This record gives sequence, C-alpha cells and structure tokens, in this order.
Amino acid sequence: MKKWNVDGTHTNVGFSVRHMMVSNVKGSFTGIEGTVIGDVNNLTDAKIHFEIDVNSINTNNEDRDNHLRSEDFFAVEKYPNITFDSTDIVETGKDKYDVTGDLTVKDVTKKTTFKVTRTGAGKNPWGVDVVGFETETKISRKGFGLTWNQALETGGVLVGDDIKISVELQVNPA
Repeated sequence: MKKWNVDGTHTNVGFSVRHMMVSNVKGSFTGIEGTVIGDVNNLTDAKIHFEIDVNSINTNNEDRDNHLRSEDFFAVEKYPNITFDSTDIVETGKDKYDVTGDLTVKDVTKKTTFKVTRTGAGKNPWGVDVVGFETETKISRKGFGLTWNQALETGGVLVGDDIKISVELQVNPA
C-alpha cells in the first residue's frame, strides 16, 4: 500500500462555534501532520491518521487563543495534540466517503465520522503527484471535556456546544 503524507502548507483545519448565541467565532489550527496509507483514488481500504498541534490554534485574537490553550479548554501542556485514526471507511458516492474513526481531544476518545470528498488530483510544478480532499463534521465540545462556559444575563451561554470542523487538505506521496 502506498503512503501519502499530509502537506501542511496546503492544508487548512478550520472550526466554528456559536458565540453569545448570536454569531460564530471561527478559527484554525496551523500545525497538522498526517498520513493516508492506501489508494487515494478509492479510500475504502485506506488507513488515515492525523495529528493536530493544539498550540497552533488561531482565532485572530491572542487573548482568546491563550484562553483556549489554558486548563479551561484544551490544556495544551497536558494534551498537546488532537488525533484521529480511521477505523472504517464507506464509499457513499463518486469520490465521496464516510470516514469513521477515533477522534481524541484531551483525554477523551470518541467515534467520529467525517464526510470526505476527493476534490481532485494532479502533478505540482515539480512533477510530484498531489491529491486534494475536503471534509467536515460536527462534534459536541462538552462530549470531549471542553466544558468551560459562562451564563449570559440575557439567557443562554457565551460558548455554544456544537463545533463545526472543516478540513481542506492535500496529500503527497511519502
């Protein structure tokens, strides 16, 4: 089976969460590594592994980023990485897959399914094969032990529970 590495310079890991029940805060992680072992033209037998450096979080607000790194949220000193390892991949259409696996945030691991679309393939200017994918899912932050919040005077809470995750990634042969 062929091994492909995630090209971190051409990959974006984004997320969004409801803020004060009225708007969304978006952010990203810039530190990502990973592998796809198998046929990138048919992922059904592939093994996929990703590791995200939580310290690389960026919401365009340094105070908020530092709060997210703290014990209130990700506790990056104890849990520096978010990981994902595929356990089952089902083809759902042409170039579309449900990729289920173990997502670990902090010390909590849960089965999570990502909707994956293969977006294209080609050769870069140096003649190296590249393949692109887009994926998304939604998780409960409380389910992963990210429970910090504040009640609002008007009702509701400061930070919503649902986290939308989207990844646009490119892989290159190892």
